[in-house]
Amino acid sequence: MSDKIYTACVLVIGNEVLSGRTQDANIGYLAAELTGLGIRLSECRVIPDDQDEIVDAVNLCRAKYDYVFTTGGIGSTHDDITAAAVSKAFGLEFEVHAEAERILLDHYGDRANPARMRMAMMPRGAELVDNPVSRAPGFKLENVYVFAGVPLIARAMFDGVKASLKGGAPMVSRTVSTTEFSEGMMADELARVQDKHQDVDVGSYPFFKLGGFGVNLVVRGVDQARVDAACDDLIIMLKDLGGTAINGETKGETLA
Repeated sequence: MSDKIYTACVLVIGNEVLSGRTQDANIGYLAAELTGLGIRLSECRVIPDDQDEIVDAVNLCRAKYDYVFTTGGIGSTHDDITAAAVSKAFGLEFEVHAEAERILLDHYGDRANPARMRMAMMPRGAELVDNPVSRAPGFKLENVYVFAGVPLIARAMFDGVKASLKGGAPMVSRTVSTTEFSEGMMADELARVQDKHQDVDVGSYPFFKLGGFGVNLVVRGVDQARVDAACDDLIIMLKDLGGTAINGETKGETLA
């Protein structure tokens, strides 16, 4: 197991997401899967179907993170420009990928038209990512993985590449909750617990339940013993404030 901290970014591409017409369903799935592989999802962006925006985001993020995953914009319509934009970001020719062309011709047969065959256009040297759902492949260039936006297809594409991804120690988490305090009532004490346990992340997530406020305190790290030690101090903190601690998450309406 490597001591290196591996990081990733997800770029959600599509005007339909920015307009609210389509709700993204890929970020949560990718975040959970990457966490299990010991890869920290450090950033997510939603960007429009604009070539310059995509080029800038891809180039910035592929230099900053170990992995970049894009979702959306590799279909057969005029606004599916992700593949061409990624090609421009890498300074590569945008051309027909022979194997992708064969896959599409085998799949569509007599139904293969120019629009569908556009999905065989990729940056020169791209490595295909299999699409067992609708056959039109995604692709990989260096540390950039280009997936479809449809959740079922994006998940199938990720499942096909995840065995090849390198990660560090998987993150573990534990939750301590209270239904007696709001965040503001324990902010200073919570900061002191975080300062004492700088090798873990202590997150505070308020909720509304049964007419009152509560907070789920989530501790995340790579060492279960260190996570447990921080949780022990959170339990002591809540008791010192005159309340009780619940070992585990309390369900309620999340407060934005």
